[in-house]
Amino acid sequence: MQGIGTVISSVESPNSTEFWFVLNDNKGVPVRKGQFIQLDTQDGILVARVEDIIKTNRYYQRAESVSEFERSGRPLVEQFPVDRWEYLIAQAYPLGVFSNGTQKRVTFPPSPGNDVYPIDESLLHNVLGLDVKSGLDIGKIEFHNIDAKLNITRLFQKHLAILAMSGAGKSFLSSVLIEEILNRDRNSRPSIIVIDPHGEYGGFEQDEKYRASTKVYDGEKVTIATNGLSAYQLSVLQPKISSVQRRELGPVIRKLREEKPSYNIQDLIDAVLNSDIKDAKTKNVLASWLHELEYTGLFSNRDNPSVKDLAFQGNLSILDLSNIVDIKRKQIIVSYFAWKLFEARRQKKISPFVLFVEEAHQFAPQSEEQSALSRGIIEQIAREGRKFNACLVLITQRPVGLATTALSQCNSHIIMRVSNPMDLDHIKESSEGITSGVLDSIPGLKVGEAYIVGEAVNYPILVNVRERKSKASEKGMKLEDEISNFNNKQIDEKDLETFM
Repeated sequence: MQGIGTVISSVESPNSTEFWFVLNDNKGVPVRKGQFIQLDTQDGILVARVEDIIKTNRYYQRAESVSEFERSGRPLVEQFPVDRWEYLIAQAYPLGVFSNGTQKRVTFPPSPGNDVYPIDESLLHNVLGLDVKSGLDIGKIEFHNIDAKLNITRLFQKHLAILAMSGAGKSFLSSVLIEEILNRDRNSRPSIIVIDPHGEYGGFEQDEKYRASTKVYDGEKVTIATNGLSAYQLSVLQPKISSVQRRELGPVIRKLREEKPSYNIQDLIDAVLNSDIKDAKTKNVLASWLHELEYTGLFSNRDNPSVKDLAFQGNLSILDLSNIVDIKRKQIIVSYFAWKLFEARRQKKISPFVLFVEEAHQFAPQSEEQSALSRGIIEQIAREGRKFNACLVLITQRPVGLATTALSQCNSHIIMRVSNPMDLDHIKESSEGITSGVLDSIPGLKVGEAYIVGEAVNYPILVNVRERKSKASEKGMKLEDEISNFNNKQIDEKDLETFM
């Protein structure tokens, strides 16, 4: 193996947590920030990651000398062999020592003069904890010709957060993950449920390869079975119901179930108004809160879809909420169906599932002023879901706006480009294993580049996300294409006047 550098000595390094090496003058073997390297040491093969690279030249170290020579009209480069004194040094952080198939902590530094080599690919698989045989292939590891194949259990069981600013490729990456799950044998894949506020995943239903395994549910046609809700569950969906009103509502529901098992919300309102509740004010206020729920148009005498349809093993179910404007209505849908899925999974009535929640900050906001009906159940699944193989994928462009309780329970993070300082601080506090070098690199990531940190991998890795194979949703049309389509349409003037 051809060497790429030599460990150098300074007052403070090499030590067990850091060392520097000078790069050989070998343009055939480049070294870049983030690349993995290896050294032979007395304890075994030491594996390290390049954290930074510095280019230096002693002829240019004294500013006053450089200025004087430049002012004389004869630059340094014309008077001295400056090109021969330019060299590169790299800062590296040791990750572990490998000997006889086992990994140990680095407890002793490499020696000055040790040769530095590119890492062996088979060793890198073990170092990073990749699943070469059956992992989810999301792309290539930067600077190494290695597929980033992530173990499905390590990635999802303890929950995943995908964090990136708008346009950085969050939904694209999520679609790649869904493709990888659907490409597995049906008996070895979980159910996939996607909360899709913008209609970005509908392309799976139009794709010939994935059509048979995909079902899109229009949010406008979603209904909730009123007769399956307890007084407590109704108070979760309608927080204005007080504890006193909830206590009075319980007997009304029990009596109505005996008289009319398949009832809707109007039946329940009528039952409240005709009930034996003594306080007329309590009765009327309770009926008014139930009327607010009725106005959403969500409540019926049956669930659509049923939880078994939603979590059919090996299938992709998409709750398309793009036609719903009212955020409260969206939150009711997410709250109810997330609760139904979690309860069914706790009782093992449905298969293990992965629940993708796009725009997660809308459904589990950090701010108390923006409290959401769905926040409680999302936090509960985040805390307890791993015990029942009920897995969450929280996708957001505003990490600082996502509930800390939910985000902190996501043991794996895939981080794409983020530039907001508040979001970066939040990521620093909530992402396990993230280093200062990785954090500093996040604002400069290109579209399609992603850092993977946490439980899914042994060490942070930078990945170039592979090309998507499934059909993209038509709702994600480019601006110029949408303008062209609009210009080609014939607009009915009467319809436009009616709208205005």
